[in-house]
Amino acid sequence: MPADVAPTTERVGAFLELTRLGNAVAASVLTFTGSFVAGGLAVRPVAVVAAVVATAAATGAGNAINDYFDRDIDRINRPERPIPSGAVSPRETLVFSLVLFGVAVVAAVSLPSLALGIAVVNLLALVAYTELFKGLPGVGNVVVAYLTGSTFLFGAAAVGDVLGAAVLAALAALATFTREVVKDVEDVAGDREEGLRTLPIVIGSRPALWVGVATMVVAVAASVVPFLGEFGIAYLVAVVPADVALLYATRQSFSDPAGAQRLLKRGMFVAAAAFVVGRAAVVYGV
Repeated sequence: MPADVAPTTERVGAFLELTRLGNAVAASVLTFTGSFVAGGLAVRPVAVVAAVVATAAATGAGNAINDYFDRDIDRINRPERPIPSGAVSPRETLVFSLVLFGVAVVAAVSLPSLALGIAVVNLLALVAYTELFKGLPGVGNVVVAYLTGSTFLFGAAAVGDVLGAAVLAALAALATFTREVVKDVEDVAGDREEGLRTLPIVIGSRPALWVGVATMVVAVAASVVPFLGEFGIAYLVAVVPADVALLYATRQSFSDPAGAQRLLKRGMFVAAAAFVVGRAAVVYGV
């Protein structure tokens, strides 16, 4: 193997790490789920593909630009990240994020006006998040929560039925808010060093976690709404384990924030899968 292969491979890996590839793929799955739950997969498959590509590119761009602005904080909290570790330079990260933003825009322009509007708002929010919102108590959490929930709305809007995924979007946003609060509790040391005013720093870790508990209870309550509507027993059977996992993880956040936020993420995907089950049951008459 040539001597320059390993460094090249490492740099490619570093750029992929900037995108948080797992998160970008996950966000794309959420967009696809929004389209499916809204019942538009068979009607507008090309629009679904465009929405998925736009979501993946925008998420990767947002994560990369977040690393660019967060490079000083990451030297304390996450020194293994690509910029503080020296794998890529800040300038390379900035250019890379702009290229990905361009890909997202190109993919989104063919979509209906409402979907395009959501995409524009989300791109602006991604760019502004670190510099304007992240250090404001609770505001940064709300922005990230909105972005997660709107991923489902974007997928639904791409096929022309934004209300079809409204409950799923609300549940995802509420659960994400709780997860972001838990992450802030985990990152208190570095955030305080950087002078940020996150919710746990301003009101204390335990009160912030109780805010997360209250939000999660509302999210779990919202998960019942589709069962009262068109989704049947198959959905209920699928969503109950997700609700249990989400509530358990929220409880565990008081003793193990790092483990709790990982479990919250998994629980959110199980909840999204429950909506897919519910829609499939309606379509196929199960």
